[in-house]
Amino acid sequence: MSKLHLVFGGELVSPQKTVFKDPANLHVVGIFPDYETAHRAWKAEAQRTVDNAHMRYFIAALDRLREDGTPDRRDGQS
Repeated sequence: MSKLHLVFGGELVSPQKTVFKDPANLHVVGIFPDYETAHRAWKAEAQRTVDNAHMRYFIAALDRLREDGTPDRRDGQS
């Protein structure tokens, strides 16, 4: 079973922090069916923007996300 991964990025306030300068204008590269495909997309974007130290791209595993206020049920309970 594959797990979905989101690749996104944008300009950071500072290269030392992961705070986006303009969160409303994040670049969503896409949602990918597995980590390997997401990593290839992430790498392409990271290489494309290598000259801008403030640009960062990230991979987020969508199966780890949950709704706010909902307990994380990784213990097998539902």
